[in-house]
Amino acid sequence: MTTVALQSPSAPAPALAVPTSKWAIAIAVSLGALLEIVDTSIVNVALPQMQASLGATLSQVSWVITSYGIANVIILPLSAWLGHRFGKKSYFLFSLVGFTVASVLCGMATSLPMLILARLLQGLTGGGLLAKAQAILLETFPPEEQAMAQGLFGAIVIAGPAIGPTLGGFLVTNYDWRWIFFINVPLGVAATFMVQSLLPADDTRPRETTPIDWVSIALLAIGLGSLQTFLEEGNSEDWFDSNLVIALAIAAVVGTGAFVVRELRSEHPLVGLRVLRHRSLAAGSVLGVVIGMSLYGALFSVPIYAQTVLGFTSQQTGMLLLPGAIMSAMAMQAASRLARKFDPRLILVAGGLILVFALHWLSISMSPTGGGDDLFYPLLVRAFGTVLMFLPLQLASLSTIPKDEIAQASGVFNLMRQLGGSMGIAILTFLLDQRVAFHHARLADHLGATDPAVLARVDAYASRFMAHGDSVALAHQKALAMLDAVVSRQAMVMSFSDTFVATGVLVLGSLALVALFPKPKAGVRLAADGH
Repeated sequence: MTTVALQSPSAPAPALAVPTSKWAIAIAVSLGALLEIVDTSIVNVALPQMQASLGATLSQVSWVITSYGIANVIILPLSAWLGHRFGKKSYFLFSLVGFTVASVLCGMATSLPMLILARLLQGLTGGGLLAKAQAILLETFPPEEQAMAQGLFGAIVIAGPAIGPTLGGFLVTNYDWRWIFFINVPLGVAATFMVQSLLPADDTRPRETTPIDWVSIALLAIGLGSLQTFLEEGNSEDWFDSNLVIALAIAAVVGTGAFVVRELRSEHPLVGLRVLRHRSLAAGSVLGVVIGMSLYGALFSVPIYAQTVLGFTSQQTGMLLLPGAIMSAMAMQAASRLARKFDPRLILVAGGLILVFALHWLSISMSPTGGGDDLFYPLLVRAFGTVLMFLPLQLASLSTIPKDEIAQASGVFNLMRQLGGSMGIAILTFLLDQRVAFHHARLADHLGATDPAVLARVDAYASRFMAHGDSVALAHQKALAMLDAVVSRQAMVMSFSDTFVATGVLVLGSLALVALFPKPKAGVRLAADGH
């Protein structure tokens, strides 16, 4: 197969012959992408065990997540250039092998610095898997089959973040945290052999060998690395009350700005930012940020709610998210069929409205006395709505991009979704903290010291403690602490509800961007009707 990203800008891209093993190729590259996606969330449930095993504080061990995210956002926009310079197949194989080796190093880490460095390597190689997998699918399948191919990729992107905590919770509970990394080894080896045997060889024609622009790479690393660190560490550092966060914000703005200016002026840019001249990709990238925020934001809020309010274990939390992951995979097939018969823009809007409804349902389903069953159906509907948004968005954003710009467009699109997820988690974390303080203060104001109902509740609590042998003074003190815990629990529930409402409003407002997408060619949709 000819890699269109390997052609010089002035050379016409030859037509790609569709191989007979195209679905085998799709499975092979999708398996690689699945490894990367799952590892964005599988670590979350293992942090307490890592902390105890490596003798680190919670803030220190959080860098196991942060380092992976930083490496991911740096490599995603560079994936097209790396594939251009070294060959699509060669780069994808290098990423697979590197990711597998990095997983082994993570599992064998005996200290926190060693684990963070291994996760950094894992993120650098994993980012190439994600962007190149989508580009390979876009280049392999003809237009009339893009919906099915992108449906497979979309199922992985949406289900992967939910599979991570489920698998991680099982491995941590029944084995050891190191197995969340060792589990990648057999899958990585299998994917490597599949890609090696199935993916056509790279184009043997001479490639462009312009000198590497190390200044641009440094600016990109400084800009996006600082932005990702700012988003991941800002809340724990009290945002702009911290000199570190202020320095990160300045570095992000200056580094990213300087990189953009340098790339737009360069005759041989590392990242083809001019691809954003396509209106569909520009609008899709913005919507991709919103979807990233809703996808990763919801998958961030629900586990915290389950563990802090409902008292779930890591494994129970994973099982709570698993039905949504299964629904995503099943719904993706239905969405791909709809996308081949109807205007993707209409499906995208329908999915957005379903997602808004699901987020509202989640917001009213939370209760201090509730359980996981209350979230079961809202999470299923959320998964279905997200799928109906995600697949049409991919098709509307990327299907009209010229073949020789697909790799660049895929890298930009996935970068924006990844940043959207980081932004969503950062914003929702900040909002959650603010609303907890707000609701706690309001609830406390309604608990007057002379209110008969409050006094009766305190006396009832105190009587329980005195029945267990506590003195009157100690029982009264414990009763007040217990009342405060009840108030804090209620404030927490109300705050989680607020985060889902805020996410729903954001999704609803972003649907106006659908008007920027061009009307799809009827032939692309209708060609599948006879299949």
